[in-house]
Amino acid sequence: MLITVILIAVTCAVSITCFSNQSLTERLLLWPPGVARGQYDRLVTNAFVHADGAHLAFNMITLFFFGRAVEPFVERYIGIAGFVLFYLGAAVVSVIPSTINHWNDTRYRSLGASGAVSAVLFAFILMAPWTTIYVFFIPVPAILYAAAFLAYGLYAGRLGHDHINHSAHLWGAGFGVVFALAIEPRLAGVFVQRLMNPSFGF
Repeated sequence: MLITVILIAVTCAVSITCFSNQSLTERLLLWPPGVARGQYDRLVTNAFVHADGAHLAFNMITLFFFGRAVEPFVERYIGIAGFVLFYLGAAVVSVIPSTINHWNDTRYRSLGASGAVSAVLFAFILMAPWTTIYVFFIPVPAILYAAAFLAYGLYAGRLGHDHINHSAHLWGAGFGVVFALAIEPRLAGVFVQRLMNPSFGF
């Protein structure tokens, strides 16, 4: 899980630096008008900055626990650089819809690794749907969490009352599933078989 650790270390270093450097944060976060002006790097760099320590900790803890399972799976098929491609690809794909929707909205800003982390999480759920995961210390089967995650994301995204980019979460999750199936199509059959034969565990 070398790449997972490196991604966590780089993200923490950049995010912590940005906590006390607002101008750097503004340059790295997702700002669609900036992308429209040719600052395409924002599509990637936004995944390395976070709003605060809690935001950073939640994403990095999730990446640590699920990245250690997904990283070797991806590397088995496309090598060590493959997991980097997977993670950064998820970061970009997850924010493209919101970038397009807010192309000329100068007030819109988004930041955080949630889209990329959602890709890692859902790739894991595809491989082990009945594994027990902990949501605020409450044990929940991974597949049930996935269903609740998607339902809430769609609902909250339509309301638009908070400042969370639910679109990035959903597109990141979808990217994780599609990418995993693209490198190992047989995973679809494995997922269905495991889904039909519940086996709760850790």
